Amino acid sequence: MTGKRDEGSGKREQSEPPPSLFPQNREAVRFPLPGRVLAIDYGDRRVGLAISDPTRTIASPAGFIARRAGKRAPIAEIVRRGTELEAVAVVLGLPLDDNGDETPRSQEVRRVSVELERRTGWPVSLVDERYSTAAALRAIRDMQGSTRGRKGDVDALAATILLQHALRMER
Repeated sequence: MTGKRDEGSGKREQSEPPPSLFPQNREAVRFPLPGRVLAIDYGDRRVGLAISDPTRTIASPAGFIARRAGKRAPIAEIVRRGTELEAVAVVLGLPLDDNGDETPRSQEVRRVSVELERRTGWPVSLVDERYSTAAALRAIRDMQGSTRGRKGDVDALAATILLQHALRMER
């Protein structure tokens, strides 16, 4: 919460900052090399993937990786898929709570980002992913689509939305 003083009474008014889906600071997203960018919507059960075209104009869903509860992060599979898709950089969704604070999964995502950079040399940008899955679900509903049995597709679409915003920030 931010507070500001009411000039007349000297009391502090409480106002909530508007939630930011994505960082406003362009420095938060870094793509130093030309080429495709891989986006990752990292979840407990699935990891949604999206990839840009080489000119970074279009973001497209690139499937998902199923996870098993209690198992290690699927870093090797992410690296394999990213290599197959010719990625040169990564946007990794950082799960924050409604107030913009870190969550337990945020720490796991930070560890995954360090490991991805270490294994591949790809720059990894962490981007606030709040509401990206809700936006994906809304988009599917707006098209009168069904999500029944398509949770992996929803995660890939969430990664696509995340990537679209990151690509706009780069410009």
